[in-house]
Amino acid sequence: MQPCSFPASDNVTTRGWGLAVPDFAQTVKSACFLLLVVLCAVAARGASAQEILQADGYKMAGDASRVRIIMQFDREPEVRWLLLRNPHRLVVDLPETAFRFDEAELEPRGMVTDVRHGNLESGASRVIVSMDTPFEVEHFEVVQNESSPGYRLVADIVASSEKAFEAALSDQIGTTGATQTTRKVDRLATPTKPETRKFTVVVDAGHGGIDSGAESSKGTLEKTITLAFALELKKRLDDTSRYDVYLTRDRDVFLRLDERVRIARQHEADLFISVHADTIRLKGISGATVYTVSDKASDAEAAAKAIRENLSDEIAGIEVEEQNQGVADILVDLIRRETHSFSMRFARSLVGELSNSIEMINNPHRFAGFRVLRAPDVPSVLLELGYLSNEADEVKLRDPKWRAKAIDSIVSAIDMFAAAKAGAGG
Repeated sequence: MQPCSFPASDNVTTRGWGLAVPDFAQTVKSACFLLLVVLCAVAARGASAQEILQADGYKMAGDASRVRIIMQFDREPEVRWLLLRNPHRLVVDLPETAFRFDEAELEPRGMVTDVRHGNLESGASRVIVSMDTPFEVEHFEVVQNESSPGYRLVADIVASSEKAFEAALSDQIGTTGATQTTRKVDRLATPTKPETRKFTVVVDAGHGGIDSGAESSKGTLEKTITLAFALELKKRLDDTSRYDVYLTRDRDVFLRLDERVRIARQHEADLFISVHADTIRLKGISGATVYTVSDKASDAEAAAKAIRENLSDEIAGIEVEEQNQGVADILVDLIRRETHSFSMRFARSLVGELSNSIEMINNPHRFAGFRVLRAPDVPSVLLELGYLSNEADEVKLRDPKWRAKAIDSIVSAIDMFAAAKAGAGG
């Protein structure tokens, strides 16, 4: 590169002050050149800034069994996602992104324990969502906003089992190591259960901890009765060596309703039984009842029962976020229908067996909108053992011999249900 110099012509004049000053034409040329350089640099920076993806918003809602995540972008992003373990994480990889998330929206809730975001090497950014449970990505897509500019990423994540999570990891490793947005039917596929796997039962002792449930006039607490019954039922099932049996709680602790559902799904339960003992104003009413889930209650008492049970979280001071999410795919709806059919089948068997050994209420199979029975892929029933508001029922509920008789009938119903499911291919 040649050094800059002025020609020895009259482009440079000498003033009386002894200073060399460029003439006016040369000054204008130099100024124009410098201005051009500055404008080019500014334009380059502007173009670079426009190329960076803008992440304008983050929303998250859900509970311990399901969460929906929505991220807003100024234009359609190229997205890849993958799974990581220890802890269980969903990783969303993006082009270089300017994040403008509201930090309050990133606070842990439901099954999500942490949300982090930031830039990696030049030209790449990442969002990491950590969970307190194994999970499946049920739905993941980028769609254009209907009523505003930009695009949104929508991810529906559901609690699952460790086995299903590891299967998804293996599939990920066996392909590209990461996953791009895929068709919903592919994302909803679940790994086949090994044939040697035992029929799995999750027994849920209703209430617990700060939520005592119903109470008799003599001070007997529902949470105490349900825990004793659940422990005895588990032992009886374990003694058969035919089942894998898990409890949602084995001591006096509070569990959210969605946490109970999550435990059932985490263990890939073939059956979920939630045990309760209620009170009612009409003290003459007694006997056991079997409930299944339905959006429409079978009767006013079933509706009132569901309302009382669904208030469990609020009694403990937990804010309940009602979800109004549409069904992601027709396959999900089919799974729910099949699950409901199995729940109804077991409920009928359970009513039949219990009727041979203990007193049942009139019309003993009822249904209502119980939140604890809403696992989409686990047949579930709520068993009301009796009424603590009825003195005769209270005596029975406190009697180990009566509980053992009821438990024998429940095991018989489970035996029939498990055999029928095995005969139907699971």
